[in-house]
This record gives sequence, structure tokens and C-alpha cells, in this order.
Amino acid sequence: MGKRREGREAAVQFLYQGDLNPEGGETFWQMLSAKRATRDFCDGLVQGVLANREIIDERIRKYAVNYELHRIAAVDRNVLRVAIYEMLFLDDVPPVVSINEAIEIAKRFGSEDSGRFVNGILDRVRVELDRPARTARE
Repeated sequence: MGKRREGREAAVQFLYQGDLNPEGGETFWQMLSAKRATRDFCDGLVQGVLANREIIDERIRKYAVNYELHRIAAVDRNVLRVAIYEMLFLDDVPPVVSINEAIEIAKRFGSEDSGRFVNGILDRVRVELDRPARTARE
């Protein structure tokens, strides 16, 4: 598994923990036994999601019709947050890569339906982007 996948998974886990226990950030970093590059990528994702959480959560609310944000499974909600952050704010990651990574992470950590749910929301976000879906922005 590459450093980016590991970083994404760690970011989802950190954000999930933060939803359940906002005071547990230090414990998480002590338990994460990842290489420096993975930790740095994870930290960038976490900080980006936290800094842009209102914008990101508004996109989730917009497309998760009939779901209140707090009622979406915590794993799915945080997978969506990481992927939407990448799609909106990271120019070096093509949106389809963010979507595919999110689907795989949702399948691994979420429920049987998580992959389909995440894919449906992220595909709607992708449609409104002002950039190509399959290439990084230059």
C-alpha cells in the first residue's frame, strides 16, 4: 500500500476518532506507526479538512438528500470529508483518484453499503467541479 492510501486511511481514522472523542488527538499520533511521508500526507489532509470543514460539510449536506449530516455513519462522513477536501483543494490529485480511493476506504472500514453511498455523493460533487475529472490541475 502506498503512502497516500495509508495517509488517507489514517486521516479518516483520525477524523473518525475526533468525531467520537475530540480530546484524543495526541493518543492517535502516538499509536500511528507510519513512515514520516505518510504522516505528513495524513497531517496535511487532516489540517485541510478541519480548516475547510464548513465548506466540505455543506457539500455533503447538499448531496446527501434525506440524510442529516450527524446521522450519516461516522466512517462514511469522514471518508467523504477527506475525498471532498482533495477534490476541492488539492490540485495534484485528479478527482477520479479521490473518488476511487474513497470508495475503497469506505468498503474497507464502513458497512456493506458504504462504497455505493460514498460513490453517489462524490460523483455529484465531481460533476460541479470546474476542472477535468481525470487529470491533475496544472
